[in-house]
Amino acid sequence: MRNIKLLIQYDGAAFHGFQQQPNGDTVEAQLKAAILRILGEAVTVYGCSRTDAGVHANAFCCNFKTDNDRSCDLLQRGLNAVLPPQIAVLSCEDAPLDFHARYDCLGKEYIYQIWNGKTRNPFLLDRALFYPFPLDTNLLHTQAQQFVGSHDFAAFCASGASVKTTERTIYNCSVTRQENLVTFTVCGNGFLYNMVRNMVGTLLDIQRGKIEKDTIGAILLSRDRERAGVTAPPQGLFLNRVFYREGGWQYGRD
Repeated sequence: MRNIKLLIQYDGAAFHGFQQQPNGDTVEAQLKAAILRILGEAVTVYGCSRTDAGVHANAFCCNFKTDNDRSCDLLQRGLNAVLPPQIAVLSCEDAPLDFHARYDCLGKEYIYQIWNGKTRNPFLLDRALFYPFPLDTNLLHTQAQQFVGSHDFAAFCASGASVKTTERTIYNCSVTRQENLVTFTVCGNGFLYNMVRNMVGTLLDIQRGKIEKDTIGAILLSRDRERAGVTAPPQGLFLNRVFYREGGWQYGRD
């Protein structure tokens, strides 16, 4: 028995998220179909995270177990030959049998892209939120620092989510600008359902004056979803890096 670890990259615009479901095409379904075609066996794929419909991944780790002895190099080539063009296998390697892409993950980094120009950018369609209104990135960066630390993020979790605890630790976050492209980057030990999109929506509502400055701390303490901002659309969100213990955080992609 082997435990195969894959690092994949995908454009989520065409998919209903990563996790397989009956009502739409998903990245997991495509990956399992490709493995069946290359190895001739149906496998269970374990992903490092769930991503919503329309959300992308620059680096997404997953694993599956197989008795097949095909080399990782040939497996990677074969999967890339049959997967749809929106999905690519970046690396393939043997992992310890007890490795689990989800439970061994120490943390994740997400980015959210906003195109802050007067006109839309056709090349960022489905890859950035088009926001043609003024954005003060210095203000938003300063406000975002209130997310850093260990907090109860219930106010930033979509209603109906079933989790044991809503406490998470954010290691760092930033808002930066490169000409018209504004990027929100956040790194933490875990994220709740819609948490990053709700964080971005809250920052945008602060920019719009719908939420007062310097109140994110109070919103966190309230645990009240109604006090936080709107949920930003999914198309600007990318799972950017995933972190594991062995060998350091080598599965990140800058």
